[in-house]
Amino acid sequence: MTDNRPTPLPARDDHYSYAAYADPRMAETFDAARFSGPIGRLLAETQERVIAGFLAPLAGSTVLDVGTGTGRAAIALAHRGAIVTGLDASAEMLAVARRRALEADQAVTFLQGDAHALEVPDQSFDSVVCLRVLMHTPDWRRSLAELCRVARRRVVLDYPARSSAAAVQSMSRRIAHSLGARVEAYRVFSHREIADTLAANGFRVADTHKQFVLPIAFHKLLGSAGATARIERVLDGAGLRGVFGSPVTLLAQRGRETA
Repeated sequence: MTDNRPTPLPARDDHYSYAAYADPRMAETFDAARFSGPIGRLLAETQERVIAGFLAPLAGSTVLDVGTGTGRAAIALAHRGAIVTGLDASAEMLAVARRRALEADQAVTFLQGDAHALEVPDQSFDSVVCLRVLMHTPDWRRSLAELCRVARRRVVLDYPARSSAAAVQSMSRRIAHSLGARVEAYRVFSHREIADTLAANGFRVADTHKQFVLPIAFHKLLGSAGATARIERVLDGAGLRGVFGSPVTLLAQRGRETA
């Protein structure tokens, strides 16, 4: 088995994506802040179902969850029969992940590591999953290249779309961050730049799922999964989800053909 791991990066504790998640308070409140309430649960449950469909059959397959955080996806995949390793740069997040896996009675191996330089040989896992990482990581192309390097067959990732309402929030946060505010100054992506980077690393886009047309913040303010489903169904019927839907969960498969 070849091993083309890149030279490890120097410490990047000055970047918000490292510093913010090294805070024990952030680790303890992460899931509640993002996935509580009817819309948070809808978002999490839908993505878990989509990912399981993308990676089926899961039983006995090996999966690396890069940027596992508190282990939400890793535990869900293990529950469906996958042999899962969760990797994250934050020891604090991993401590919560280990506790949650124990509480869920799911066997998941958790390791500390950096998405920019995975300490894993080439094509070590059947599939690699990476959620809510590329939008924050300092060098997303290098991180995506690493996901492709260690995946034998499939890569699943997500991102906020540049064509969606998330682009407005992203811009405002990046401006605020440049002025010294302590905010998560995440980036947004076009489908083409993701597809091109995947193709450069030997992968092609095989499928995508777009969650909402309207901003997640709007749906959380609405506070009704039923109302959200009805509104989004109408917007989807008008063809808007295909253009403006976000976040995007994407399946890539090894192979040079472009989508």
